Amino acid sequence: MCGIAGIVSRDPNEVNIERLRKMTGIIDYRGPDGNGHWINAGKNTGLGHRRLSIIDLSHESDQPMHYLGRYSIIFNGEIYNYLELKEKLLKQGYTFATSSDTEVLVAMYHREKEDCLRFLDGMFSFVIYDDEKKEIFAARDRFGEKPFYYSYKPGENFLFGSEMKCLWAAGVPRKVSDQMLYSYLAYGSLQNPTNDSETFYTNCSILPHSHYLKLSVNEISLLVKRYYNIDYTYIDHSITKTQAQEKFRGLFYTSVKRRLRSDVPVGSSLSGGLDSSLVVCVIDELRKGSGQKLHTFSAVFPGFTKDERKYIDHVVAQAKLSPHFITPGDEDMIDDFDKLCRHQEEPFGSASIYAQYCVMRLARQNNVTVLLDGQGADEYLAGYDLYYMHFFSDLRANYPSLYQAQYDHYINLHKDNKINPLNAEIKKDLKYYVRSAMPRIIIKPLKSFIGHYKHKRSPFFSDEFYAANQKTTVPAVDHFNDLNGALHHSLFKGSLQTLLRYADRNSMAHSREVRLPFLFHELVEFVFSLPPLFKIHDGWTKWIMRSAFKELLPKPIALRKDKIGYEPPQKLWLQNKNVMASIQESKRILYDHKIISEREYASAIFSANSSEVYNKSWILWMGGKLL
Repeated sequence: MCGIAGIVSRDPNEVNIERLRKMTGIIDYRGPDGNGHWINAGKNTGLGHRRLSIIDLSHESDQPMHYLGRYSIIFNGEIYNYLELKEKLLKQGYTFATSSDTEVLVAMYHREKEDCLRFLDGMFSFVIYDDEKKEIFAARDRFGEKPFYYSYKPGENFLFGSEMKCLWAAGVPRKVSDQMLYSYLAYGSLQNPTNDSETFYTNCSILPHSHYLKLSVNEISLLVKRYYNIDYTYIDHSITKTQAQEKFRGLFYTSVKRRLRSDVPVGSSLSGGLDSSLVVCVIDELRKGSGQKLHTFSAVFPGFTKDERKYIDHVVAQAKLSPHFITPGDEDMIDDFDKLCRHQEEPFGSASIYAQYCVMRLARQNNVTVLLDGQGADEYLAGYDLYYMHFFSDLRANYPSLYQAQYDHYINLHKDNKINPLNAEIKKDLKYYVRSAMPRIIIKPLKSFIGHYKHKRSPFFSDEFYAANQKTTVPAVDHFNDLNGALHHSLFKGSLQTLLRYADRNSMAHSREVRLPFLFHELVEFVFSLPPLFKIHDGWTKWIMRSAFKELLPKPIALRKDKIGYEPPQKLWLQNKNVMASIQESKRILYDHKIISEREYASAIFSANSSEVYNKSWILWMGGKLL
């Protein structure tokens, strides 16, 4: 895991070592073990790298790495199947000077060019300069674990980095996008649903995951192309439950084994939920007889309704672990908040991100460099409560004979669930049917009209800011008639993208590497091919995972009905007087910039004890931090 940065420009004065050092120096925490900078003979391309040594700790694997006198590579990430790829390349006559995955990657590129991406099992963001073609090739992994930001002026220059601050350090102006800010304050949106490359800053783009780019270094002309997707319409109805369970187990064991490859200590984050518990239990199973204790890291909140310590203890009692715990508090959050915002660069949705930040710091304090984590499972195994609506819509349309029995099982299983009450959109048939019947072409203008009515009645925005952005910024409206469609959206365009950003920034802030076994593409593709009843069954989410590992998971965890995700007592924290003062200061900044109305600025921070009020306060806090 590392940090990368670079400059391509037709003006040789823009490409210099001092500028590259500024770009990599600002992200030194991403790579504290070394740094390197290189400029090509033509003086129009410069590459910079910060190294966090994980595989092959020798200096022979330092970057930028040069290969065959033609290629120069900087790489952030891991290629988990590099040993298998290396074995094939050796048989084809390739030789290697290092034992790193970086050299395997550049050799694969030499052999396959952009087609090399389909062979990679990994998380990655890399840049390869081809001196023969005078071309830059850059790519991000399939699901977006590793970031790649850039600023592009056609025919003039192209600057890039692992974080936006690399661009600011190089002199790119930092200007907030009014439309993205409006969308965030109005709807809580963290992404532009119609443009995957847009960020909260006008002159900073992100290379979308599943995409690569090619840049002519002489012409400074850019091509961006998608290389990966999943056909979520394909369903294998012939597979049996036993076959599906066996294949799921096999793919998951393969994924975990590969992600344990490391020349530095490996541990795991452990929340007590299904996903992280399974990762820990599988690692423990794979290490049986080795005498090794897996270090785990958890955030716990004694006395809080949603504290998961009792579930964590079930895993600790079963597996051979060395557990570590931390209890973040509201004053801790205040102390760390500016650092947290600086690392994240864009708004984040809740205080749960701070719990993750503290877990990564705990790992650093215990000298564990790599953490396996359960992120990513919810988005394609239907782990969230909202997927029930899409599941039942799917059954109604495509499996009508199964609908009523599955609905009855769902109601019976969750009737006493106090953490995740029965989904209101399913219980209230009228709302469910209206949403199902109303196409998005009607919903979007309807939402815009409602928003306009609310502004006139009780203005949140200043009139100027509202008028400038209201017509060009519409809420994201997503409507799916089948479960796979909803899962595909969540995985590629929805919540996962922000969660992966949180994880990357929180881990890198403490020079830790996070690996996600559930985002093994062969496993993801397999689950998408399964009928909906393999994902949700008799009211149980993640059915294929629960059933495949029911003998390995502690029973109280395998039978968990509630869904909690690193959730701290946020409502209580927001009542801290220092937090409230910070929120009020953010409101002042937004008012001074003529973004919110005088009425909103003068209103109380909390006027009622409701989720809507607390979410609004958080959004205002984050909005002010952007400016």
